Amino acid sequence: MHTNSERDAVDGVFATTGAPDLDRLRRLDARAVRDSVALVNRLAPGDLARPTPCAGWDLAALLGHLTAQHRGFAAAALGRGRDLTHWTVRPLGDDLATAVTRYRHAAEDVLAAFATVDDPDRPFALPEFTTERTVPAARAMGFHLIDYVVHSWDLARTLDLPYAPDPELLDASLPIARAVPDGPNRLAAGSSFRPGLPVTEGAGELDRILALLGRAPDWRAPEH
Repeated sequence: MHTNSERDAVDGVFATTGAPDLDRLRRLDARAVRDSVALVNRLAPGDLARPTPCAGWDLAALLGHLTAQHRGFAAAALGRGRDLTHWTVRPLGDDLATAVTRYRHAAEDVLAAFATVDDPDRPFALPEFTTERTVPAARAMGFHLIDYVVHSWDLARTLDLPYAPDPELLDASLPIARAVPDGPNRLAAGSSFRPGLPVTEGAGELDRILALLGRAPDWRAPEH
């Protein structure tokens, strides 16, 4: 779910940096998405039951959410975002290969849809975020970008795999993470982010992004 916190964050970044560079935003979003695809491609039988850093979600729930978000944002870019069926999380079932294939296809669909956007103000309907108005394309793509930077870390940590995003991607993401208000919205059901955690002195950009958005950089799956 996309909250008022995310809207305020991207608005804040754009307000201080001027008009958004749509091509750069699209390129960086594609990097974040492809990082997530590379991690999903590493899934093995039994992994879908693993716990994740997202409280209350196992990997199956996280993957279902990520797949649905790609579909929803793709629909929004093509002018069909008001239809809630595009945002509906579909059960993954027990077939790992099918779940992975669906994710890959959804990822390619959103990248293809974003490639059609030639106006940073193209209206996106994001009904999970607001039903009262549309959101400018550049702002919506900023939502998608920060979500997939953080959720790629969620995937990597769940699978105990390394995650080292491109420095340019982190440079673009950190100001958004800093601008997200740390309030009650983060405790809402379905919120992508949790209350912020203290940022360790000397922490790198990724660890700062994670802590600001409620992730413990040293998170490990609980032992059974």
